[in-house]
Amino acid sequence: MQSDSFIKSLDKIYSGKVRDLYAIDAQSMLMVASDRLSTFDIILNQPIPDKGKYLTQISLFWFDKLAHVVPNHLLNIDLGKYLTPLELDYVAGRGTTVKRLKPLPIEIIVRGYLAGTGYKDYVKSGSICGIKLPQGLANAAPLPQPIFTPSTKAKTGDHDENITLKECEAVIGSELTMQVADIAIKLYNEACRYALTKNIIIADTKFEFGLDENNQLTLMDEVLTPDSSRFWDTATYKVGINPPSFDKQFVRDYLELDIKWNKLPPIPDLPAHIIKQTQDKYHEITQRLIG
Repeated sequence: MQSDSFIKSLDKIYSGKVRDLYAIDAQSMLMVASDRLSTFDIILNQPIPDKGKYLTQISLFWFDKLAHVVPNHLLNIDLGKYLTPLELDYVAGRGTTVKRLKPLPIEIIVRGYLAGTGYKDYVKSGSICGIKLPQGLANAAPLPQPIFTPSTKAKTGDHDENITLKECEAVIGSELTMQVADIAIKLYNEACRYALTKNIIIADTKFEFGLDENNQLTLMDEVLTPDSSRFWDTATYKVGINPPSFDKQFVRDYLELDIKWNKLPPIPDLPAHIIKQTQDKYHEITQRLIG
């Protein structure tokens, strides 16, 4: 069941593209990962079965593995005190209890390879977010070193837009920008080293940070999942092409290349075989990364 109003025992705070937030108390929330799929900043009509469970299990793995780099928002609250048995069954595997934080109003993106909008920006200007890159780089080429490329945080239905470091500093301040960039690149580098032991390349990823009551930077939301990252198999990776990926790029390619959707309403339905293949990709990357 994937109704965004299935939980009645707690007050809903917010519904995002994928996650629903419910109030537990003034300091904590229940975060539930749905099976909704968002691409091009639009929620598609059909869910991907069990996608929320895959995302949650991957995030929990990374939160634990990277906890020494930066604090995270996870709490250990007994939901049996708050939810009915049916609600507990629904959130099993897809729900986490988390701290209430003040989210940073920017998207924190780290890129280690040229791909997606980063590659498009590079082709136009030779740079990404104002960061000048060497000439002659091909699609999917590794960058000389990972770079922090912030973007705006768009409302649902709008599009995020890449911004420069100076524009980021204007939003959150120069000191916090430097701190976020440093920690995000450390997280990315450590995750990449581990992923390569599983024959996975993390081309780029998006992190979410918030500030706690003591203004301590805290990792939140999801971490290094197929929804927030571009995963490539080392066996099929090749510079100069869009390597096959384990993320929703598969769905983007179907919409943009196969049926040439103009990204305007009405939203096209996904055929059954695309839904199944997408579910298989989420399942495979979960197995590859965490078993």
